[in-house]
Amino acid sequence: MNYAAMIVTALVGASLALQIGLNATMSQHVGSPTAAALVNFAVGTLVLFLIVLLGRGSLPMLAQAGGAPWWAWGGGLLGACFVAASTAFGPMIGGAAFLALLVAGQMIAALAIDHYGVLGFPVRSVDGWRIAGALLVVAGVFLLTRR
Repeated sequence: MNYAAMIVTALVGASLALQIGLNATMSQHVGSPTAAALVNFAVGTLVLFLIVLLGRGSLPMLAQAGGAPWWAWGGGLLGACFVAASTAFGPMIGGAAFLALLVAGQMIAALAIDHYGVLGFPVRSVDGWRIAGALLVVAGVFLLTRR
């Protein structure tokens, strides 16, 4: 197990809870969730541009992006959907409920992606343990969204 990768992943996950609040605050200042999402992407694009610019040999490699399959460009679209949805719906339903629903959706999709080896992921068949884990996540959604 790569514990460092797991810890960093958990920290990035924790930052998503913060991002909901940050984007909601920006939305109040700019007047709409989509404008706040645009600000989010502009800042993110600038930061990533600087990281790529400072990375050794990274900038010329961007020219190879044109050779990617058409569907690989969907990552940006899905990222925009996530940021816009978190900005619009996170404050509406609460950070915990939003993230729980997000994780439940991710878990169900990830099980299918792993099972069929979609998008280059190695095949990891669905078994009872994996289904039980996904059901526990979905049960957590119900517990977090109860009133």
